Amino acid sequence: MSTEARFRLGVDVGGTHTDLVLLDVETGKFSVEKVSSTPHNPAIGVLNGVNNFVAKGTPPDEIGFFSHGTTITTNALLEMRGAKVGLMITDGYRAVQEIQSQGRDGNPFDYFYDKPVHLAPQSMTREIPGRIDWEGAEVTPLDEDAVRTHARSLMESGATSIAICYLFSYANSVHEERSREIILEEFPDAHVSLSSEVLPRIREWPRLSTTLLNAYLGPVLVDYIGHLNQGLDDGGVTTQQRFLMQSNGGVMPFTAAVQGGKTVYTLFSGPAAGAQAGAYLSGEDAMKGIVTLDMGGTSADIAFIEGGEPLEVTEVTVARRPMGVPALDLTTISAGGGSIAWIDRGGFLCVGPQSAGADPGPACYGKGGENPAVTDADIALGYLNPGYFLGGSQTLDKKASEKALEEKIAKPLGMSVREAAAGIRRIVDLRMADEVKVFGAKRGVDPQDFCLLPFGGAGAVHAASVAEELGITRIFVPPRPGAFSALGLLCTDIVHDYVRSELRPMELVSPEHAEEVFQELEARGVAELKEEGIDPDGAGFERELDVRYTGQGYELRVSLDGLGGAKGLSGDDMEAARNRFDDHHEKIHGHAAKDRSVEIVSYRVRLRVAVPKYEPVPASDVVEIPAPADSVKGTRIVYFTADEATETTLYERDALPIGARIDGPAIVEQFDSTIVVPHGWVGRIDGFGNLILSRER
Repeated sequence: MSTEARFRLGVDVGGTHTDLVLLDVETGKFSVEKVSSTPHNPAIGVLNGVNNFVAKGTPPDEIGFFSHGTTITTNALLEMRGAKVGLMITDGYRAVQEIQSQGRDGNPFDYFYDKPVHLAPQSMTREIPGRIDWEGAEVTPLDEDAVRTHARSLMESGATSIAICYLFSYANSVHEERSREIILEEFPDAHVSLSSEVLPRIREWPRLSTTLLNAYLGPVLVDYIGHLNQGLDDGGVTTQQRFLMQSNGGVMPFTAAVQGGKTVYTLFSGPAAGAQAGAYLSGEDAMKGIVTLDMGGTSADIAFIEGGEPLEVTEVTVARRPMGVPALDLTTISAGGGSIAWIDRGGFLCVGPQSAGADPGPACYGKGGENPAVTDADIALGYLNPGYFLGGSQTLDKKASEKALEEKIAKPLGMSVREAAAGIRRIVDLRMADEVKVFGAKRGVDPQDFCLLPFGGAGAVHAASVAEELGITRIFVPPRPGAFSALGLLCTDIVHDYVRSELRPMELVSPEHAEEVFQELEARGVAELKEEGIDPDGAGFERELDVRYTGQGYELRVSLDGLGGAKGLSGDDMEAARNRFDDHHEKIHGHAAKDRSVEIVSYRVRLRVAVPKYEPVPASDVVEIPAPADSVKGTRIVYFTADEATETTLYERDALPIGARIDGPAIVEQFDSTIVVPHGWVGRIDGFGNLILSRER
């Protein structure tokens, strides 16, 4: 897949700022824009950034590729402002949403535990007669009159989106597909989500939950993309190569995003781009192991990269709701520059989860915010330059920060402003470090052996403190950390995932049958590419099986990479897949039952179409030199602790040449972020322009 247009644009929408990276294909260089996000309609912030590039001389019709990471669906779910959903379910099974998995998230001993609000309450749930058995055979015909009657009833009750989840529809989707036809005959504008398209996999509650999420958020995404598409057209951006980041680290066309079963693939759209950039751009560090720390205005997202690839999962929980689609293995905590500091009823200092967001923002923004945030603490301690925020395009009010800290924190707790600020910073750094430790322990990862890759506007401000808590001695700061996620959108491929459950003992599955199932999934992918206007000739396919020992309640993914030739899968290939499962089970769980029967649970196919990517070019020769005098901006008093005033050298990042060395304590300032280099740390600019920090004493 290629384009002759000169420019490629990546856009990442955050809680506080929207970041845009424009790549000039002819020169290989990129430029960055950072504008305020517009929470009431994020498309406005995106279009504002695009217009800034156009105003600086970029012809909009020469932007040949547009890739977008967004939190629009995630925020809609967190704020519970999705569509009103009606649910059609198999007769006798309306209680699935009530029973769920019979488990509870969080503390199992919480007497006040309450489930999340149902996306389709019982008053909006209708049972439909008709039955498919576990092998896909029709037991009872679909009651089409009931579908028509209940569709009218749901629409009269205010539903704008309908989820359909029939028993065993993953084995035979004919009843669900016919139900959609009937609904659209009655209500052509209705949004309909079929479980057989969203998640054709076993286990009723995850399948139903994922389908409900798709139905709840689908109209939100469709409206947003419609607005954004119109704005791009009106602004002269004529390219139809418009893509949306997915949770799995790949992109999909806008046209795919608005289709019935694809909305849930965008719930980790924003954080996934940064992790993908880390895997693609950090070279040997990505092979050895990286912890990514994406600290923006509202939250901090953490991921692990091993062997050059981000860790991935097939099920995640979003806002306490299970979702069964592939996603990069990420965890998010409320630790951002806008996280608000407050005092609880016990008189203890707390930070977050509330955020000042983009409007009004921290007190220093001067937009009416009265509560101190992490950014206010960083300013009060001298880490940030109030006159050089966003390269000087936004001036921060240090006095407003100190006033908010004094009135809301320092006076009530009987401490100085600097002590309050240092306490806020200490809390947020410890929270991020603790989250890395817990997340790593669950994944069998020791973060001490990894490199820390901070990005987002605030990541590099806090990275060294987090690294010291974790025992990490190497930090990798990319050239534009504040726009790293946006750059990641120019570092990935088009990716579609397909899954189909078919539960059978492996010894009863012939190689011919397995090949037939895989080919059906691959044919579906090719058909969707054609519908999206993408040439399928460049598509590659990756195959996997979900396998478990007979009687187990969980399965493991087994890659079939290297198995199956031009004639398809063979008996030897199936035996090799079984052996790979045994080895993988032993690696993950410490044991394998090689004499026990195994079952194939699901077939998986990942379709990948290569997209031209950003290709950084290293310097031919890197020689370490002292930082030149013209890179020094002066000095500033920085309080690395509340009572430690340190005269700290300030550097301009863009003036640091390849090979330049700086010794801490130092502050490195740039348009999109600030990098803190404490005592005992040394920074070096490598051949790609990355600033590598090392703990040397």
